[in-house]
Amino acid sequence: MTRVNRTASAMIAGIAVLTFATSALAASGEAGLPQLKIETWPSQLFWLVVIFGVGYVFMARVVTPRIGSVLEERRSRLDDDLTRAREASTEAAQTRADYEASLEAARNEAAEFARNAAAEVATKAEKAEAKAAKKMATKIAAAETKLAAARSEAEGNIVTVAAEAAMDTAQQLAGVKATKAQAEKAVKAAAKANAAQGAE
Repeated sequence: MTRVNRTASAMIAGIAVLTFATSALAASGEAGLPQLKIETWPSQLFWLVVIFGVGYVFMARVVTPRIGSVLEERRSRLDDDLTRAREASTEAAQTRADYEASLEAARNEAAEFARNAAAEVATKAEKAEAKAAKKMATKIAAAETKLAAARSEAEGNIVTVAAEAAMDTAQQLAGVKATKAQAEKAVKAAAKANAAQGAE
């Protein structure tokens, strides 16, 4: 504001001097510079003071307050803009923090879901494996039972067949007719002796 006052005052003073110099020249009708004539100095100084005072009052009361109000409005607008920018920056930082927190929570939830799914799959696999093992054990037991029965039956058949063969052989070679019980007893005794020899 001081610079504006100084500039305006200098302009008003220059205009006043030129105006009074021109009017003095026209009034005197004489050649030469009127500002160098001492008799015109008091009136020039008077009008200079009057015009400068009027210009100063005009600048101080009308122009300067308007300029000050414009500057103040601009300053307040800039302050408001800065405040809004700070608030927007704070909101952006808060939004980013919330987003990162929600993203981290989603990651943790996904990891927890994956762990639970893996545990559930492992549990189901263990149950299925146990069920299959139990079913297989049942089948193996049944097969072993059938195998034992078949072995027992086969052994019985072998003894019967061997006894019949022994009876036929004894009758054909020695002419001896043995009973089925005697032949089976002889076959079992021979099988037992062979088993004993194999064990040794």
